[in-house]
Amino acid sequence: MPIYEYTCEMCGHQMEALQKLNDPLLTDCPECGRPGLKKQISAAGFRLKGSGWYETDFKNKPSARKKEDKKEEKKQDSAPEGCGQGACAACADG
Repeated sequence: MPIYEYTCEMCGHQMEALQKLNDPLLTDCPECGRPGLKKQISAAGFRLKGSGWYETDFKNKPSARKKEDKKEEKKQDSAPEGCGQGACAACADG
Protein backbone atom coordinates (compact mmCIF):
# COMPACT_ATOMS: atom_id res chain seq x y z
CA MET A 1 0.00 0.00 0.00
CA PRO A 2 1.30 3.45 -0.84
CA ILE A 3 1.88 6.21 1.68
CA TYR A 4 0.18 9.48 0.74
CA GLU A 5 1.09 12.91 2.07
CA TYR A 6 -1.65 15.35 3.05
CA THR A 7 -1.61 19.03 4.04
CA CYS A 8 -4.48 20.87 5.67
CA GLU A 9 -5.22 24.13 3.87
CA MET A 10 -7.01 25.46 6.97
CA CYS A 11 -4.35 25.01 9.68
CA GLY A 12 -1.22 23.89 7.74
CA HIS A 13 -1.02 20.50 9.48
CA GLN A 14 0.99 17.95 7.46
CA MET A 15 0.54 14.20 7.75
CA GLU A 16 1.10 10.87 6.00
CA ALA A 17 -1.52 8.16 5.53
CA LEU A 18 -1.11 4.53 4.50
CA GLN A 19 -4.00 3.84 2.10
CA LYS A 20 -5.06 1.36 -0.53
CA LEU A 21 -5.18 2.63 -4.11
CA ASN A 22 -8.97 2.53 -4.19
CA ASP A 23 -9.52 4.12 -0.73
CA PRO A 24 -11.27 7.50 -0.81
CA LEU A 25 -9.13 10.60 -0.25
CA LEU A 26 -9.01 11.94 3.29
CA THR A 27 -10.69 15.33 3.75
CA ASP A 28 -11.05 15.97 7.51
CA CYS A 29 -7.94 17.20 9.30
CA PRO A 30 -7.20 15.29 12.53
CA GLU A 31 -5.62 18.45 14.02
CA CYS A 32 -8.31 21.09 13.49
CA GLY A 33 -11.26 18.84 12.52
CA ARG A 34 -12.15 20.89 9.44
CA PRO A 35 -12.43 19.52 5.85
CA GLY A 36 -9.21 21.08 4.56
CA LEU A 37 -6.94 18.11 3.76
CA LYS A 38 -5.46 18.01 0.26
CA LYS A 39 -3.31 15.19 -1.08
CA GLN A 40 0.20 16.29 -2.03
CA ILE A 41 2.22 15.05 -4.98
CA SER A 42 5.43 13.38 -3.85
CA ALA A 43 8.11 10.99 -5.10
CA ALA A 44 7.96 7.26 -4.50
CA GLY A 45 9.41 6.24 -1.17
CA PHE A 46 11.38 3.21 -2.33
CA ARG A 47 14.32 2.34 -4.53
CA LEU A 48 15.08 -0.99 -6.15
CA LYS A 49 18.67 -1.92 -5.35
CA GLY A 50 20.72 -4.84 -4.16
CA SER A 51 20.87 -8.34 -5.57
CA GLY A 52 17.27 -8.71 -6.70
CA TRP A 53 15.91 -10.34 -9.84
CA TYR A 54 17.28 -7.64 -12.17
CA GLU A 55 20.84 -7.94 -10.85
CA THR A 56 20.89 -11.72 -10.85
CA ASP A 57 18.82 -12.53 -13.93
CA PHE A 58 19.17 -9.77 -16.52
CA LYS A 59 21.90 -7.18 -15.93
CA ASN A 60 25.06 -7.53 -18.05
CA LYS A 61 23.89 -10.72 -19.73
CA PRO A 62 23.40 -10.93 -23.50
CA SER A 63 19.82 -11.32 -24.57
CA ALA A 64 18.50 -14.63 -25.84
CA ARG A 65 18.09 -13.08 -29.32
CA LYS A 66 21.80 -12.24 -29.50
CA LYS A 67 22.69 -15.81 -28.55
CA GLU A 68 20.47 -17.14 -31.35
CA ASP A 69 22.08 -14.76 -33.86
CA LYS A 70 25.56 -15.96 -32.87
CA LYS A 71 24.52 -19.61 -33.24
CA GLU A 72 23.12 -18.85 -36.70
CA GLU A 73 26.36 -17.12 -37.74
CA LYS A 74 28.41 -20.12 -36.63
CA LYS A 75 26.19 -22.46 -38.66
CA GLN A 76 26.64 -20.34 -41.78
CA ASP A 77 30.42 -20.04 -41.33
CA SER A 78 31.08 -23.74 -40.79
CA ALA A 79 31.64 -26.04 -43.73
CA PRO A 80 28.99 -28.66 -44.51
CA GLU A 81 29.50 -32.15 -43.13
CA GLY A 82 31.71 -34.25 -45.39
CA CYS A 83 33.27 -31.19 -47.08
CA GLY A 84 36.63 -31.80 -48.67
CA GLN A 85 35.65 -35.29 -49.69
CA GLY A 86 33.63 -34.39 -52.77
CA ALA A 87 30.34 -34.57 -50.87
CA CYS A 88 29.27 -30.95 -51.41
CA ALA A 89 28.84 -28.83 -54.53
CA ALA A 90 31.81 -26.61 -53.58
CA CYS A 91 34.16 -29.63 -53.51
CA ALA A 92 32.72 -31.18 -56.64
CA ASP A 93 33.39 -27.95 -58.63
CA GLY A 94 36.95 -27.60 -57.26
